[in-house]
Amino acid sequence: MASSSSLLELPTDFRGDHHHHQLPSVVSVQELAKRPLTTIPTPFVSFDQEISEETLHQPYVEAPILDLQLLTADHETSSLELGKLHSYCQEWGIFQLVNHGVDKSVMEKLRHEVEAFYKLPVEEKLRYKEQPGDYEGYGGTGRLKGRLEWGDRFYMNTNPIHRRKPHLFPQLPSSFRESLEVYLEEVQKLAMKLMVLMAKALKTEAKKVEEMMDDGMQSVRITYYPPCPRPELVVGITPHSDASGITILNQVNGVDGLKIVKDGAWLPLTFLPHALVVNVGDILEVLSNGLYKSVEHSVAVNSEKERIAVGFFFNPRFDAEVGPATDIVGPENPAKFKRKGMEQYVKDYFAMKMEGRSNLEHMKIDNDGCRQ
Repeated sequence: MASSSSLLELPTDFRGDHHHHQLPSVVSVQELAKRPLTTIPTPFVSFDQEISEETLHQPYVEAPILDLQLLTADHETSSLELGKLHSYCQEWGIFQLVNHGVDKSVMEKLRHEVEAFYKLPVEEKLRYKEQPGDYEGYGGTGRLKGRLEWGDRFYMNTNPIHRRKPHLFPQLPSSFRESLEVYLEEVQKLAMKLMVLMAKALKTEAKKVEEMMDDGMQSVRITYYPPCPRPELVVGITPHSDASGITILNQVNGVDGLKIVKDGAWLPLTFLPHALVVNVGDILEVLSNGLYKSVEHSVAVNSEKERIAVGFFFNPRFDAEVGPATDIVGPENPAKFKRKGMEQYVKDYFAMKMEGRSNLEHMKIDNDGCRQ
């Protein structure tokens, strides 16, 4: 078994202040959490404890529900459901989708394989370790003002196929790789259906949206949040909005923990079993010229249960342009965001620290039409 010092290596000059950016390297929070921890190691203790404190004993609120079968039913029924979709994307930036068409057996198989992957010895998982200077791979993460997050994640680009890293997806244990491939195929189709429906709700040309998203950049983030003896001291994931068009989240083992900013306050959400969670990403907010809201979210960890989640990020193709839909902007509705090639957008996003809504702020045009 790896020693405690090999799991968390502090730089000799780690001072614990958030102006000091040299982070300790963490091999696996999952392994660290297996130990009888009497105190939480300093690098994990969050500066934003009011976020955790505020929501720790707050009752969970059920996220708004949409039914895909109703969205694709006869005209009258689908119009009503489309109206709900439109208002949820504006007011919440997130909803849970039922009757989504992703087979329960596909989701169960994925759960089984993801759980099996995180049960592998840490040495096995380290074959997929994130490399210096790269953002893909397996490992603990640290972003929050020089603090580490209480979770291990495995992030991979999955589409276009030729952009898959040869040492990651193709090298996964075969049953994991196959079940993930089947699941990704399903959510990819679902994401395109949703983008077309959103285009319809926004009254923008669906064909253009389809072309923009066809064979686009897609990625997956498989995260394991171990139980934590002092959940109020840590953050599962840094508060942020997703850079994506839309994100489809699968709470693999049904444990809640996602919280969002709603009306200026943190709100913990609960979801129905087998529902998929859909949230508006920055690209969709830009495309809608600010009408749809990219939701800021974070994760609270649990003192008793592990939480496992699979996030699928659906984005435009690399040669597409990210910007407000041309048929939405006009004299009455001037562009609020600048335009940028997708390839550049991705580079800029990963060059920035993922925190809050900084990515969107970077895309904004000020009121005089000048770039900020």
